[in-house]
Amino acid sequence: MLVGIDAIAIALPRRYVDMEELAAARGIDPAKYTLGLGAREMAVAEPGEDTVALAANAVERVLAGRDRRDLGMLVVGTETGVDHSKPVASFVHGLLELPRTMRVFDTQHACYGGTAGVMAACEWIASGAGRGRSAIVVCSDIARYGIGTAGEPTQGAGAVAMLITEDPAIAAIDIGGSGTASAHVHDFWRPLGQREAEVDGHYSVQCYLEALTLAYAGWREKTGGAELARICYHVPFCKMAKKAHEHILPASTFETMVAPSLALCSRVGNIYTGSLYLGLAGLLDAQSADLANQRIGLFSYGSGCTSEFFSALVSPRAHEAICRAHLGEVLAARTRISVAEYERIVEAREPLGTATGFAYVGSESKQRRYVRNERSAHTR
Repeated sequence: MLVGIDAIAIALPRRYVDMEELAAARGIDPAKYTLGLGAREMAVAEPGEDTVALAANAVERVLAGRDRRDLGMLVVGTETGVDHSKPVASFVHGLLELPRTMRVFDTQHACYGGTAGVMAACEWIASGAGRGRSAIVVCSDIARYGIGTAGEPTQGAGAVAMLITEDPAIAAIDIGGSGTASAHVHDFWRPLGQREAEVDGHYSVQCYLEALTLAYAGWREKTGGAELARICYHVPFCKMAKKAHEHILPASTFETMVAPSLALCSRVGNIYTGSLYLGLAGLLDAQSADLANQRIGLFSYGSGCTSEFFSALVSPRAHEAICRAHLGEVLAARTRISVAEYERIVEAREPLGTATGFAYVGSESKQRRYVRNERSAHTR
């Protein structure tokens, strides 16, 4: 049985800041951001564009024109939830009025949470427990660091929703062929009640590379080292993918095997759980027609830490399927803002009332409230 990603959709904040302009405002050589990090633009989420709103908008897009009665599972991978108890998935389930007979939950392990959801969904379907039903996996996060901090240029926000089915139109996951690696480390964390994450940057890179070495070796052992046409890596910043690739394979293969997956990530920034899948979407948007029936590698890393290297076979129908995501239109619908406007939004604590699609509008009787605002043409 082939199981994997049948459809994919993304949701982004409506605003972004140019990285060269941000560098100039901080008195930093722009090359440190554009070349050193590989960043061109950075998504800026206002309070109304929270994790729930981004996830709901992405799910609505991925389900457009589909029969929702076939759904049996909804998983949201996130490390920026909105409640200590009630999962983001529960909000999304209600906002979209999905079937009552679904399994609904969140998965959390820093940036690995989305992959935990993908594997749970694929194995649920492959085991037969799904009884022919499909699953939705959403990666939704807001990477936030303080203004003027070292982590500031590695921010971002967005959601990636994937429909997981039998006979998938985009890519079939090689179930059971993963290599995994985990360790109890403190490379990145966010204490309860704190909006911004704490990170030991150099140590986190070291942990990432050590985990990659073990996970890649495990994948090779289980699969016999299947030939890979491309590899997508977890992308906290684009140059990390280059470091990762050169850690396990010849540097000369980077431009062919990895670079095509980074164009979309460079225009959005770090979206934690969704970064790997944003890279996958960007790769397929650019090259799906050339990758039909070829195998690609995927590496997911979550600080703390856990990781997984796995592979997937690209479907001959991938080009048609990824075109339905309208990624170019989603990017084009955004508005470039000044650094001053970006700073005003970051400091805002209440919704600004301008987000489109599903948006958080405030709390009432200690319950979070969301509304559906007027949407632009590409989101319908």
